[in-house]
Amino acid sequence: MRMRELEISVDGSLNVDIMELPENCVIVVSKGKAKVAELPKHAETKIITHQGQVKRVKWDEGEEF
Repeated sequence: MRMRELEISVDGSLNVDIMELPENCVIVVSKGKAKVAELPKHAETKIITHQGQVKRVKWDEGEEF
């Protein structure tokens, strides 16, 4: 899996050490969960939602010719 879960404390705060994150990444928060994923060098990243909640994250990767 490309995305890894981030810990949300019991009081609902998300503490992230930016030194531990990839240089280019995306953090997605939905349904009380937070996940992070590194962004690929050449790709289109789509966040698919349904009724205001994240259902799926899709990557369409390519390579420069």
